[in-house]
Amino acid sequence: MAKKTNKTLPFGKAMIYGLGIFGIQFFIGYINSYQSQFYISQLGANLMVCAIIILIAKIISSFADPIIGNIIDRSHFKSGKMKPFVAMSALPLAIFTTLIFIKIDFHSTAVMYTYITVTTIIWNIAMSFADIPSQGMLPLLTPSSEERNSAAGISNFMKTIGLAAPGLVIPIICVLTKSENGAITEKEYLITALFIDVIGILCYVALFKGCKEVVKSQPTNMSFKAMFSEMKSNRNLMMVFLLLMLGFGRNMGMSVGVQAASVLFDKVTLPGGAELAGENLPILLGIGSTIGSVVSIILAPIINNKLGVKKTYFIFGIYGFVVSTVCYVLYIIGGPGAIFRSPLAAVLYQFFIGFMFGTHGFTPMVMLAETVDYREMTTGKRTEGTQYAVFSLGVKLSNAFSVAVAIFLVGLCGYTTQIPAGYSSVCNYLQQTGNTVVPNTILAAQWLIPGICTLLSCIPVYFYTINKKEQKEIEEFMTKKIESEKAQ
Repeated sequence: MAKKTNKTLPFGKAMIYGLGIFGIQFFIGYINSYQSQFYISQLGANLMVCAIIILIAKIISSFADPIIGNIIDRSHFKSGKMKPFVAMSALPLAIFTTLIFIKIDFHSTAVMYTYITVTTIIWNIAMSFADIPSQGMLPLLTPSSEERNSAAGISNFMKTIGLAAPGLVIPIICVLTKSENGAITEKEYLITALFIDVIGILCYVALFKGCKEVVKSQPTNMSFKAMFSEMKSNRNLMMVFLLLMLGFGRNMGMSVGVQAASVLFDKVTLPGGAELAGENLPILLGIGSTIGSVVSIILAPIINNKLGVKKTYFIFGIYGFVVSTVCYVLYIIGGPGAIFRSPLAAVLYQFFIGFMFGTHGFTPMVMLAETVDYREMTTGKRTEGTQYAVFSLGVKLSNAFSVAVAIFLVGLCGYTTQIPAGYSSVCNYLQQTGNTVVPNTILAAQWLIPGICTLLSCIPVYFYTINKKEQKEIEEFMTKKIESEKAQ
């Protein structure tokens, strides 16, 4: 039996990797949560048109994924295969994140929508340029499945925090700038973007300086044809892709978090007189969701080490479907003014629903890292650039459908931030007029649909073939490979 490597990726290094993932997700979380709201509140764009543009832009930009994967697979830098591209992606992602949140006074609606489309396409390409190599680094950091599980758990935790963090940052900035009624203006959007730029780039630097690729991978060529050929011949890669596609709505709540909070909560006065209102209210939902998610993210790797990927995912998937359905039904039957429809109940619902998110980022990363090594062990070829390009394509397409469907539902139900005089907030207006269609529809996107998609994503996981025995064989194979490379 090969000698086990115990400290290839110690906890400190895994934390640095997770910090890099946080930086990338910090950018992504800001775009996913506030892009459409910025367009309608600052540029005067139509929400339904924005949903279509975001969907089309993400699909178009997905054609860049095989090009990026090909560039990565053909490259060979002294500092590693993935690390250089993580470093190179920092500035483009920061620049285009900032551009999206700069208010421009367009004199033509056509020009405005063209600008939105072009910048969204470019931002998504920049995102893939960051996401593919950062995710692809995981199987190169250590041959140990146990260390990978630990690193995947840490990075999943940091990913969740990064995605949720903009919802905390914006309210703080609004308090510091003393924005009127706690509203987010063009100034707060831009300051937040610049703040995220600085923190995100620092996290990139930490990842580049603090992580080392110990598993070597030779340059190879890749194309769209190679991607589909790889999926066709690689069953486990196909299952990862289908997990992402069938589970497209798992993160839908993030896309409608601003609107969901607006229909659930009226103004909230903080100590000192500062107010949270409108677009700043998602922090209330975020508190419940983040606490629930953090608990589940800590437990997911522990349960995975005991039960394996499949059983762990099934447990969280079934739980998520049941709890999200129960919470939504309780909200619906509660009626106006009922305790089941109260703000406190909403925060509690968000906590219990947030608990299902523990495996959402963790499981696909573990499955794909295993798949990359298993493919090399059985075929002699290592093509993580190709496989992570497939993964990125799945992430991008599922995210495109998630964002577009969520925003489309919000627009379809008649949600608007423009309320008649005499009402203090969107929530107050809906309550006083007895409108339940808008909150019921938005909260279906926030709670119900993510639970359904979580259950559907269990189907491909069932057909995933790598078990504990093969995990052990993979670890022994990769350990021997590294020892052989060191001896040369």
